[in-house]
Amino acid sequence: MSCPHLESLGPGLSPPTPAQSVYREDCTQCFDSIDEPTGLDVCLQCFNGGCAGDRLHSNLHSSLRNHPLALNIRRTRKALVRDEPPAKMSKLAIAAETEQDRYDTALAAKCLDCATQLDVTDPRLAPVVDGILKANTFARKEEVKAWEQELTSCEHLLLLQQQDSRKIEQGELGHCSACDLRENLWLCLECGNLGCGRKQMGGVDGNSHALAHSTDSGHGLAVKLGSITPEGTADVYCYKCDDERIDENLGQHLAHWGIMLAERQKTEKSLTEMQIEQNLKWDFSMTTEDGRELKPLFGSGLTGLRNLGNSCYLASVVQCLFDMPSFRQRYHRPSDELPLVQEPAADLETQLRKMADGLFSGRYSKPEEGVGSDAEARHQQGLAPAMLKHLIGRGHEEFSTMRQQDAFELLQHLFKLITRSQHGGHLEDPTTPFRFVLEQRLQCLGCRKVKYSTNEQDSIFIDVPLEKLPQAEGESDDAGDKYKPVTLKQCLDNLTSAEKVELACSACGSKEGFSKQSLFKTFPVVLVVNARKMTVVNWVPIKVDVPVLVPDEPFLLDEYLSKGLQSTEELLPDEPQAPAPAFVPEATALAQLEAMGFPRTRCEKALYATSNSDANLAMEWLFAHMEDPDIDAPLDLSGQAEAAGAGADPDKIEMLGAMGFEARHAKKALRETGGDVERAVEWLFNHPDDKDAAEDENSTAKEPAGSASLPASFQLQSIVCHKGTSIHAGHYVAFIRKQLEQGSKWVLFNDEKVVEAYDVDEMRKFAYLYFFKRT
Repeated sequence: MSCPHLESLGPGLSPPTPAQSVYREDCTQCFDSIDEPTGLDVCLQCFNGGCAGDRLHSNLHSSLRNHPLALNIRRTRKALVRDEPPAKMSKLAIAAETEQDRYDTALAAKCLDCATQLDVTDPRLAPVVDGILKANTFARKEEVKAWEQELTSCEHLLLLQQQDSRKIEQGELGHCSACDLRENLWLCLECGNLGCGRKQMGGVDGNSHALAHSTDSGHGLAVKLGSITPEGTADVYCYKCDDERIDENLGQHLAHWGIMLAERQKTEKSLTEMQIEQNLKWDFSMTTEDGRELKPLFGSGLTGLRNLGNSCYLASVVQCLFDMPSFRQRYHRPSDELPLVQEPAADLETQLRKMADGLFSGRYSKPEEGVGSDAEARHQQGLAPAMLKHLIGRGHEEFSTMRQQDAFELLQHLFKLITRSQHGGHLEDPTTPFRFVLEQRLQCLGCRKVKYSTNEQDSIFIDVPLEKLPQAEGESDDAGDKYKPVTLKQCLDNLTSAEKVELACSACGSKEGFSKQSLFKTFPVVLVVNARKMTVVNWVPIKVDVPVLVPDEPFLLDEYLSKGLQSTEELLPDEPQAPAPAFVPEATALAQLEAMGFPRTRCEKALYATSNSDANLAMEWLFAHMEDPDIDAPLDLSGQAEAAGAGADPDKIEMLGAMGFEARHAKKALRETGGDVERAVEWLFNHPDDKDAAEDENSTAKEPAGSASLPASFQLQSIVCHKGTSIHAGHYVAFIRKQLEQGSKWVLFNDEKVVEAYDVDEMRKFAYLYFFKRT
């Protein structure tokens, strides 16, 4: 049957270019995929993917964009045929099973307006159809792009100046110049010094003498000798950038020291290989003590998220957030119309609603078909959150990569994106229940006068005390250090206890210092607690596993509520406005940060950007700004005082306006931060409703976030757990308290696997993020 749309549009159709995204796996507005009985319609004009089932998102796209021509792709799994007995396959077998081995694929071209079938072999359609099938899927395209940008060169490599050439004899290559280690050896490309690397996961020893050499000499570039291949690949590290690099001239740089690529053989694992291998080991047990598989769970709220390659940090945080009523009510709106947008895959509202539908509709939480016959051992396929991952990582130096990331940093990033997005009509910002006010009290030890200040937050850090347990008799040295369990109350007591800070009093001139204490002015509906369990080994921050004992039943936080200004207390007078003095970092906080291994320049910047008294706040700022290009540049306050007193720069106001902030809000932020745009953005996120009453006489005082009502009873609702020695490696999972048929049970979300938790004590040891719900 002829189609007028094909006649008019056919000559203009062209295959997708490498720069175009092809959504040929799942719908951009829901998780219906090519595996559904009705398949997926891929637009032949813009390559959007729309479901062809009862939701008809393909029709919605067609009418909105006036794109009626589509290719329907439907995939069915082939019947599983096994040898008898099953043929044993090596884990490292080269002949991997392909998609063609597992699936049959059916294609059909159609016009949605005419409701007619088209011939896929039509000369006008065939090249486009072929291009769609051969193009990388959206998920793979973004994955390739992320890996391609992972390793690059840097200015230190491009400007490398090597010292006088000399041949390094094999004897000198045999061991570190500062110790006797004969593996994990790094050659300085600038002077030829040989030093051992940092101690690595998996038992690779090291005393960080290569890093020490870099610190002492200022030389930044080193190559791992055991990783050099004849083809010219190797681990190259820039200590100045603190990152892995690619050296396009590695052969030439090594020949300078008499090392010829053709004579080298790779003898040690690369850093990437070690991380991948170690990540495979950092998994959570999916069996009971007697070896039985944990019971898979299915249904609404029990849908897993597939790992896209180091994306478990995203899956665990998303599961915990969408378990909260505010996120569920805000984004799971099956009766509401979806936003009418040109590009659903690039719209945050659409993707968050898609995620909520995927998790709570229950339509995707079912055993994967064709995978074994034992129903008890069959898990679900899980949803692939590729579009959401790409969208929230777009433009972000860390979250746009394929590397493992810190789950807490992702939580903060998500909160910023969601707070900044639109919540019109009766819809509320789902992050509001997480907000509360922390109040800091300073009291001069001389005149006893006090000063109160507040800060709105959506989470708190707790430092977990580290006390090693003595090694048990007969226990192997390889078992690793074990630490004494601590209680959550101990950590909260430490967080809220008074401490002395070295400050001079502006009222009495006393240099005795101040007593500083932070307490809750209000409590949130959902309290997020980030447990920091860090120590420093060979100058490298290492995460250790310390069990934090948390009550399973509701408990009170009443004792941590601030009483506020008392009638017997006298306030410190406001300091007169004066030219900004040179910044002096608070000594105690500075010492704490330096003890954790952060360089002094970074510590000073972090303290300046926060309260200059709280090491926890400064550490949070540091983790969020590790990749800033000027993070190691000395703190420069020139012109800050003048900028603070002058009118706000119109260009800066326009820049903040482009990010979605109102002009008067932007003006106040710039005044509060001395005209610094980056700090203004941080201020805006932390003060979303503080818009300066002086500029709006009709404005009313904003109610503080949270509630000070008592009793403040909280109960543990969910946990993000982490296994690994670094928050940027290892494996994340989520444990969430769910109402099942048998009552309240803990459920383990391990990527796509959703099971009833067995060893709940395991989560205490590896807990990293806690979500407490007010009861």
